[in-house]
Amino acid sequence: MGLMTLTAIKNWLKKIAHANEKVTQLHFYLHDIVSCPNPTNIPIVVSNSTARSPTYFGLIAAIDDPLTAGPSPDSEIVGRAQGLFGSTSLEEISYHMSFDFVFTSGKYNGSTLSVIGHNPFLHKYRELSIVGGSGFFRLARGTAILRTLTYNSTTGDAIVEYDDKNEE
Repeated sequence: MGLMTLTAIKNWLKKIAHANEKVTQLHFYLHDIVSCPNPTNIPIVVSNSTARSPTYFGLIAAIDDPLTAGPSPDSEIVGRAQGLFGSTSLEEISYHMSFDFVFTSGKYNGSTLSVIGHNPFLHKYRELSIVGGSGFFRLARGTAILRTLTYNSTTGDAIVEYDDKNEE
């Protein structure tokens, strides 16, 4: 959808009252890379006690993770996950996530989805809230269902599947 003019946005807002709601189902993979010379996940705040915490409590990190069409790191890049997360639990590895899916190719190029929520990382399935968006996803709402496909506890690298059709 790309950049729009103010007039185009105002015209779109006038039409929205008469529009039918659309449902969009997305499926992609997030690659959280910590172990390379150019990591996509970096700590920006670490408390004095974070290193001693088994849950990394107190850590705040920034992400700029690639989103791909398939699970392989060599798959087509469809966007980036950009934002922040904080480790917020003393009892389990759990993060408060606040980030945007920034789409960089295909029909959603230039559009974003805003995601926020509680992510208990070691649970098989997790759910985050979609609280808005831009471009194609303007006024979006819904949920993102995620599960970790691979996690290397030595390097910290992970591949996480985002799919609203995950099944047990």
